[in-house]
Amino acid sequence: MGKTIDIIKKTRSIPDSVKENMKAFNKIKRQILKSLETEEKTVPQIAQEIGLPLDVVTYHLMTLQKYGNIEAGEVDDMDEFYFYKLKK
Repeated sequence: MGKTIDIIKKTRSIPDSVKENMKAFNKIKRQILKSLETEEKTVPQIAQEIGLPLDVVTYHLMTLQKYGNIEAGEVDDMDEFYFYKLKK
C-alpha cells in the first residue's frame, strides 16, 4: 500500500486555472526583479515601467520582500514611498 500523498498525487490533478494563475504570478515577479536590476525604485516607478496597477505591484513586492529577494531602502523625498532594491 502506498503513502497517502502518493495516492492523492495520482488521483488528483491541478486545475488549469491554478496553473495559469501561477504563471501570471511568476511573470509579474520576474518583471519586478528585472526592473530592480539596474537601480533602486519606488512602487510607482516600478508600476509605470511594467504597466501594472500600484496595488498589484505592492502585493508582489511584499511577497518578494517576505521571502528575501528584495529589501526596502531609503524613503523618497516626499516621504511617501520606499525605494526597493535587490537583496545581495
